[in-house]
Amino acid sequence: MMSPRELFHAVMFYEEFDRMPVLHWAGWAETEARWRKEGLPGTVDDAHAFLGTDPLPLPVPVENGLFPRFEEETLEETAAYRIFRQSDGVVAQHWKDRSCIPRFVDFLLKDRSGWRRYQERLQPDPGRLPRDLDATIERLKASGQPLAISTGSLVGWIRDWMGVVNFAYLQQDDPALIGEMIDTLADISCWCLDQVLPRVRVEFGGGWEDICGRNGPLISPALFRKYAVPAYRRITDRLRDHGVGLHWIDCDGFIEALLPLWIEGGVNVLFPVEIGAWNADPMAMRRRHGRELRLVGGIDKRALARGRRAIEEEIARRVPLMREGGYVPLPDHVIPPDVPLDDYRWYLERIRELRFTGRTDAS
Repeated sequence: MMSPRELFHAVMFYEEFDRMPVLHWAGWAETEARWRKEGLPGTVDDAHAFLGTDPLPLPVPVENGLFPRFEEETLEETAAYRIFRQSDGVVAQHWKDRSCIPRFVDFLLKDRSGWRRYQERLQPDPGRLPRDLDATIERLKASGQPLAISTGSLVGWIRDWMGVVNFAYLQQDDPALIGEMIDTLADISCWCLDQVLPRVRVEFGGGWEDICGRNGPLISPALFRKYAVPAYRRITDRLRDHGVGLHWIDCDGFIEALLPLWIEGGVNVLFPVEIGAWNADPMAMRRRHGRELRLVGGIDKRALARGRRAIEEEIARRVPLMREGGYVPLPDHVIPPDVPLDDYRWYLERIRELRFTGRTDAS
């Protein structure tokens, strides 16, 4: 039987496979609290054993973001919330009794005047790598799981550091600064890849963006093409220089306007393919963009709360894509607390039972 690592590779590269990877990502804190009452063990490893699942591909640890990070500073605290300067420099109000987006209060980075404090934290430094890197690599390889390495973020972190409003104004007032920021982030990503990839083979390089809402992107596609696409291409080329054929991007929301631009930049794996945000259609994406575009996700998490018939129907409509390859099913975001643990386990069992004879339509 293939190891999880071998299976992931076979599916992603349209080789022969007989089953799907059975992956578990995460639920909201409220979901996990409910599931613990319903029998889910407390530790991550025990939870995977209980569910019979594998984690998402394991990352070889590198720090390709802010280094050093800003020192956290509490500005106000009550029984209900805490207002503090986060390690990314942003002042935000976090609630203690519920999972929700923080209320953002202030930003160090609003325009060119604040960029230097961030730029100086985006430079090569040996401290970005774990001191026991080689031992860590050996431990990860021994797991049998697919391995990944972070490629950071080219736009999403900038949006986080500035806030949506400041970022929107900057696109009009000083777009060249956005280009400079993106280039800096690409530089540090490539530096980290060069330190690690000569030592270990990974399945993919993976970045995070979350730069789309339910109505479209938070960045002008024209600016994205001008500044982000060449930077993505640099990272893709660096990955391929080291024998890594997959470049994965995690972006929520309505991504259609950016998807062809990511592909132009060499990105060929998309996650999580949110159904609920805009009724994404993974099959249509495959027809439109071909087999070079791989997909991970695309199972409507809301179906998991509507009972087993709805779950079975949701799985059934993704089976043709599973059979073709280049697709791994996974709920399209963290699982909400209205999903019973027993029904989630039933969903996982249905995925586990699927069998395929391989790429019957291989070409």
